[in-house]
Amino acid sequence: MCPLGLFLSLFHRLPRWLLAALALGMLCLAPVARAQTAIVIGGALRMDNDAVWQRIVDEAGGPGQAHFAVLATAAANPELSARLIIDALQRHGAQAEHIPVAPRLEGVDLQKNLNDPELIARVRAANAVFFSGGAQGFIVDTLQPNGQRTEMLDAIWDVYRRGGVVAGTSAGAAIMSRVMFRDALNVMEVMRGTLREGQEIDRGLGFVGDELFVDQHFLKRGRIGRMLPLMLAKGYRFGLGVEENSAAVVRGARIDIVGGRGALLVDLREARSDPSLGMFNLRGARLSYLDHGDRHDLRSGVTEPAPHKSVAGAPVPIRASAMGEPMPSRGPVDTFQPDILGDNRIVQAMTELLSSPATEVRAMAARIRPGATADRDRTGFVFRLYRGAGTQGWIAPAGDRKEATLLDVRLDIRPVRLPDPGAATPATNASPAATMIAPAGLR
Repeated sequence: MCPLGLFLSLFHRLPRWLLAALALGMLCLAPVARAQTAIVIGGALRMDNDAVWQRIVDEAGGPGQAHFAVLATAAANPELSARLIIDALQRHGAQAEHIPVAPRLEGVDLQKNLNDPELIARVRAANAVFFSGGAQGFIVDTLQPNGQRTEMLDAIWDVYRRGGVVAGTSAGAAIMSRVMFRDALNVMEVMRGTLREGQEIDRGLGFVGDELFVDQHFLKRGRIGRMLPLMLAKGYRFGLGVEENSAAVVRGARIDIVGGRGALLVDLREARSDPSLGMFNLRGARLSYLDHGDRHDLRSGVTEPAPHKSVAGAPVPIRASAMGEPMPSRGPVDTFQPDILGDNRIVQAMTELLSSPATEVRAMAARIRPGATADRDRTGFVFRLYRGAGTQGWIAPAGDRKEATLLDVRLDIRPVRLPDPGAATPATNASPAATMIAPAGLR
């Protein structure tokens, strides 16, 4: 009998318990793969934001172990962008190198570098990839032309699949979803129905999975107005809008928030829309604001507020009313904000709801182009924020509203027709914001 046959014969005579023990031992000795990690940075990341930069490096193995391939594919000045990113990563202990694949890189043959086996091998040898900001269309057009993956993109996915990190800021964050905003700077136009494939929206690279949509520069630029129509159109259950100088670390269903002002989490699992209204509308959306140090699990729906928002281990509520205890109300509508799409206004409205006796807060998205006459161009939207069974909020003991966690605020949005801006306003005691809206729009 040959040696292999003798070995197999003896192997099959071993007791079952011994075979099971051997198999268990082999599993224990096998290397355990790290989780795939996508780091979504909301743009305008400051070079001195040590919390975010260090977390990026730590997720990739920490100082001495992290090795980044930096792609400034989206940048207007790729060499400068890559240099700044590499400097920041190296200051925090990482190795980093520029992969010169960018349409605006002067004196470089883009297609030659894109298909260069040596550059592709250098990407595969890294354990992390960092995408710069700029124009996200450059990234998808270069790495995924006409929806087809290049070998360079396959190398990036290889890094990610074996447990590596893919990080991106601004444009580099936009490409993280399977669908992305390509060129949709006018939020009101998106709300009014302008959402064309290859123009306002495009295919992203999909690192955060199929159920989560991400957007960047979110609170600063009032992008809640463009996120919600896209989520409805593309069937997204969750949306995550990351603010500038902040980051969301996405590992499977878990999201950790790091940095300046946090992120807005949108849950549309129970939301409904009425197509008979002929314009974007929504009922029953759920909004949560997560700040630095907060953690959320999409699968369980559980949020862990940052430790600094607790005293003696217990989270500090914003007010007792936020925890479900009755408080006197001043009326059905206590405040009306004129521009919910302004800088950080959506979080301000959520905070006001939880920090006052208000039963609801209403706000307006209403911008009319000069000379607009069509009904579509004179459509605005009323945002109604109100409490639900699980609405609650926590703050840091010092009471800084920027250090808040706001959970499960409900949101309805209804379209309304705006009056002619050139028409005379009736003399009434109503506020200017209130006179802009037909009464039916507030019901």
